[in-house]
Amino acid sequence: MQAKITDSEVKKLQKIARDIRVLIIKMLAAAGSGHPGGSLSAVEILTALYFYQMNHNPKDPNRDRFVLSKGHAVPALYAAFVKLGYLEEEEIYTLRKINSRLQGHPDHKRFPIIESSAGSLGLGLSIAQGMAMAAKMDKKNYKAYCLIGDGESQEGQIWEAAMSAAKFKLGNLVCILDYNRGQIDGPVHEVMDIEPIAQKFRAFNWNVLEIDGHNFYELVLALNQAEREQDKPTCIIAHTVKGKGVSFMEGVIDWHGKSPTKEEADKAIAEILS
Repeated sequence: MQAKITDSEVKKLQKIARDIRVLIIKMLAAAGSGHPGGSLSAVEILTALYFYQMNHNPKDPNRDRFVLSKGHAVPALYAAFVKLGYLEEEEIYTLRKINSRLQGHPDHKRFPIIESSAGSLGLGLSIAQGMAMAAKMDKKNYKAYCLIGDGESQEGQIWEAAMSAAKFKLGNLVCILDYNRGQIDGPVHEVMDIEPIAQKFRAFNWNVLEIDGHNFYELVLALNQAEREQDKPTCIIAHTVKGKGVSFMEGVIDWHGKSPTKEEADKAIAEILS
């Protein structure tokens, strides 16, 4: 991690993000089920974390921890693991198959490189908070990062964690909100509006940053600012587009939990690579 990212580094990250999007589409089409919308919206966030920010070496006890609380977006994480060399591409086509370690939501028991299982929304921030507290108690310097969803932020446990993380002055906890404004039942503001979300986290005594979640310059700047924070947990509100990168999926709620057909996948991949 450097103080400032260069244009050439951004181009490398953009190429990785494109490759991750292609892999997401391929594995969801092969599975015949899954969640493209929220996987595609989180691509730049995961790319910035895993290919720029974090020490994620599974063998390093002092590695940074990452919790994917919005577990339905795990295809994006599997795709990142392929690019990192933690997973062979052939295995992603076992997504959601019986006995596969690549389940539709993260499964720590089957795939221990994932720090925590997920699926029930709202739990991940509490889990990441526990990891951050353990680091402080053990006098370790790793950070705990947690990616949450906007629909997920309607869950009460998110706010219990927000309250206690500030109480314990967890400057080593970073929550990233993938604010793509859509959930399975419709637009977030119609189902249960979470606004004013930035003011809410500030009221809970968090350091709050708002960014374009698809802009690597802004992502890196925010992550660097979070790195310097010592006393307050940081919430990065990343404004994103559901289904980002595929025009016929972007902002369309129906693509929250529907896999593409082969024809739709071919069209999507051609568009991503164009």
